[in-house]
Amino acid sequence: DVKLIRKDDLRRSLGIVLQDTHLFTGTIEDNIKYARPEATHEEVVAAAKLANAHYFIKHLEKGYDTWLTRDGSSLSQGQRQLISIARAALANPPVLILDEATSSIDSRTEKLVQEGMDKLMSGRTTFVIAHRLSTIKNSHAIMVMDHGRIIERGNHERLLEKHGVYYQLYTGLIEND
Repeated sequence: DVKLIRKDDLRRSLGIVLQDTHLFTGTIEDNIKYARPEATHEEVVAAAKLANAHYFIKHLEKGYDTWLTRDGSSLSQGQRQLISIARAALANPPVLILDEATSSIDSRTEKLVQEGMDKLMSGRTTFVIAHRLSTIKNSHAIMVMDHGRIIERGNHERLLEKHGVYYQLYTGLIEND
C-alpha cells in the first residue's frame, strides 16, 4: 500500500520523464543535478552520456555551464528532453515513468532520445505511456488500453501475431488517437 511508504522514500524510488520538460533558470549542470544536488561533475557527465545529451552539451559555447532561462527556450525540444532523461539517470531510481517522452519531437531527434531512454530503462521497472509505438517496441509487456480498460497484452511480436488493435495501430491500418 503506497500510503504506508514515506513520501520522501516514494519520491526517491520514482523517476519521471514527461512530455513537457521543465527546466529551471540556472546552468545545464544545475538542471541535471536537480535530481541529486550533491552529485559530482563527473556523475553529471556520466548521466548526460547515458542519456545521449553529452554530445550536444559539450558543443555549446559554455558546455555544462551554459545558462538557461525561460524553461530552456534556447534549446530544442529534443535537447530539453535529453536533459530531462539525464536528470532521471542521475537520480538512478528503481522505477521509471516515461509519459509521452518522445511525442513532441521530430523523428530524427526521436532516435537519439529513444537510445537514451533505452539505456535508462535497462535494469529497472519502467512504465511507458506512449502513442508512438516505436517508444514501446522493445518492452517486455505492452498493454493496449481503450477507454481505461486493458484490451490486449503481450510483447511486440506476440501482439503483432494476434492481428488485433496493436497490430492495426502499428501497421497504420487505423488511426492512433
